[in-house]
Amino acid sequence: MAEPIAYWEGKWKPLSELTIPLNDTGFVLGTTVAEQLRTFNGKIFRLEQHLDRLWQSLAIVDVQSPESRESLTDVVHQIVEHNHPILPSGADLGVTIFITPGPMEQAYKPHKTGRLAVHTQMVAFNTFAHLYEEGQALYVPDTRQVPVACWPRELKVRSRVHYYLADLEAKKQDPKSRAVLLDQDGYVMEATTANIAKYHPDTGLELPPAELVLPGISIATLGELADQLAIPVTHRQLTPEDFRTADEILLTSTSPCIVPCNQWNGKPVSVGQPGPVFKRLIAAWEEMVGLDIRKQAMQFASR
Repeated sequence: MAEPIAYWEGKWKPLSELTIPLNDTGFVLGTTVAEQLRTFNGKIFRLEQHLDRLWQSLAIVDVQSPESRESLTDVVHQIVEHNHPILPSGADLGVTIFITPGPMEQAYKPHKTGRLAVHTQMVAFNTFAHLYEEGQALYVPDTRQVPVACWPRELKVRSRVHYYLADLEAKKQDPKSRAVLLDQDGYVMEATTANIAKYHPDTGLELPPAELVLPGISIATLGELADQLAIPVTHRQLTPEDFRTADEILLTSTSPCIVPCNQWNGKPVSVGQPGPVFKRLIAAWEEMVGLDIRKQAMQFASR
């Protein structure tokens, strides 16, 4: 069987040979700009939007991509073309792009050219397939979101120890739970590695203010689908109490697309089952990409 390939510092190599030097700034300081994409039926989803965000993050950390946007687009399509056929029939790829500032000795040089990698893996269906029916439990820990004064919310990097600590705290309450981060003023910002939204018939879908959270590709897609379904969407400051009294709570992220939530701090969300708005939105997503996302996830959950 052919081996998956990866792209590293301008060269193709077997994925098994992809390594990062110990003196790389991305490893030493966690300064790694990253994008996670996925395919549907072997076709990459919303690459242009991901590259927009990637280039915005690079500008913030003052790193130049070693590849032009056009060249990187070609790399992504080439790696999908090679690696997708290696998957079990019917599965899809997760595609990772990351760029670091390079070795520590050049970390603070202006307009430095970074190190770039592109690699893939099968979408980790086993981590979320069961959630479409069971729902995700959520818990609000003491760990807070990093203040905007530390880094802009639009910066997508792998410096995420606060996510790790928040989930550690949440799982001490319930091993199946996932943390929801508040800002310094006590407003709900996001879940770990996912944007969050709430639904109530009186208000429609409500999301935290767009300028205060990571500009997620999936949450933007959710908003587009909600508009098509005539579901009102608004952005405002939301408290934990707003979520506690919601009819539905949804998480959005690249691999699962949309996940329903069944508990908030140990209490059921509405009836504790995935609700009708989730079902309408995930069905609309499936129609958009031409794939039964939930069925695919269950098919490969044990791989």
